[in-house]
Amino acid sequence: MICAISGEVPDEPVVSKRSGLLFERRLIERYIEDHGKCPVTKEELSMDDIVLVKTNKVVRPRPLQAASIPGLLGIFQNEWDALMLSNFALEQQLHTARQELSHALYQHDAACRVIARLKKERDESRALLALAERQIPASMAGVAPAAVVSNGKRAMEDEIGPDGKKIRPGINPVMIDELTECNTMLSAQRKKRQTVRIWQGGEEGNYSCIHTLKDHTAEVEAVTVHATQKYFVTAAKDNTWCFYDISTGSCLSQVGEASGQEGYTSASFHPDGLILGTGTTEAVVKIWDVKTQSNVAKFEGHAGPVTAMSFSENGYFLATAALDGVKLWDLRKLRNFRTFSPYDSDTPTNSVEFDFSGTYLAVAGSDIRVYQVANVKTEWNLIKTLPDLSGTGKVTSAKFGTDAKYIAVGSMDRNLRIFGPPGDDQMDDDAKPSAE
Repeated sequence: MICAISGEVPDEPVVSKRSGLLFERRLIERYIEDHGKCPVTKEELSMDDIVLVKTNKVVRPRPLQAASIPGLLGIFQNEWDALMLSNFALEQQLHTARQELSHALYQHDAACRVIARLKKERDESRALLALAERQIPASMAGVAPAAVVSNGKRAMEDEIGPDGKKIRPGINPVMIDELTECNTMLSAQRKKRQTVRIWQGGEEGNYSCIHTLKDHTAEVEAVTVHATQKYFVTAAKDNTWCFYDISTGSCLSQVGEASGQEGYTSASFHPDGLILGTGTTEAVVKIWDVKTQSNVAKFEGHAGPVTAMSFSENGYFLATAALDGVKLWDLRKLRNFRTFSPYDSDTPTNSVEFDFSGTYLAVAGSDIRVYQVANVKTEWNLIKTLPDLSGTGKVTSAKFGTDAKYIAVGSMDRNLRIFGPPGDDQMDDDAKPSAE
């Protein structure tokens, strides 16, 4: 008779009325006390279902292994091995439990950090909203005197806040709606745009200064106009960029902290108008959400200040220029997918420009080079190289004309040159400016 639990001959055998299985009394009593079930059939079982089996007391023979010293050593070795295996399994379970606990604590800490950041952003947003609500009625009531301009200067002095900084009215919800509406329209029409723009100068072809803006404390390095033609942004080496209303010349928002260690060297609006790109003296390209004036992405990899940038009309590509050449960025995956190094290490790339159709890319440094725009995987071929006719070896800017019929080039000799197809009379009518 063998116990169904221990597999050995029991000292006090008992039998289950339900299953007929034989057990060691002390073992089955402890199991029923802990679980209340049969250890083999898993059926409900109580001590009332257990019947004691009356047997004669016999002396069990010693196992064969225990009859000699080598046998005893073998038994001890087997017991030791079993103990070590059990200890190893327990250590593995402990290690796994510690890893799970560490992961849970890390997730909890990360969640607490996210919650704290969201609360901080919420409180800042509430404070800005309260400030805007206080300023809007006052600004609406004082529109007439604030808009008075004399000799190109604003008559009303800027208000200074408690922290010593100028108080800006901010980009209000009406303006955000206008920017969003423009973005929606341009996004839908980008690939099938059929628009007509009419440009008109003064009656005698003269221009006069109507505003003088002095919100920056260092050199203004870039100006870019929004697609609505109602707003524009300036970027300066004081590490700030300003959002202006063209009609009034008022600074609606100044973003960034004044710093003497770094600053902005280039800026450009995305074709849809809700994204702004800026380049810095620290070789960093920053992407901004215009509605919230928050930095949403950064591109690093250039050497030297970012001298120029241009967004493609397809909305996906951004070209940036610096001392080490031109880098092309994929805005969908936020990565650099191609680099041009057209000049030597001592010649910076001063200008980069996509044409309006997004078909060509112009690069200017010691000469002007035109590339055929392809995609991320296909090579961008150099299709034309134009010489620098100024003799200075430094082209400062290059812009495409209407339908890419000509390229306007500025050089260090302070002359403007127009490059186009030979004998193209229509190009002459469109461009009009003289050769130099």
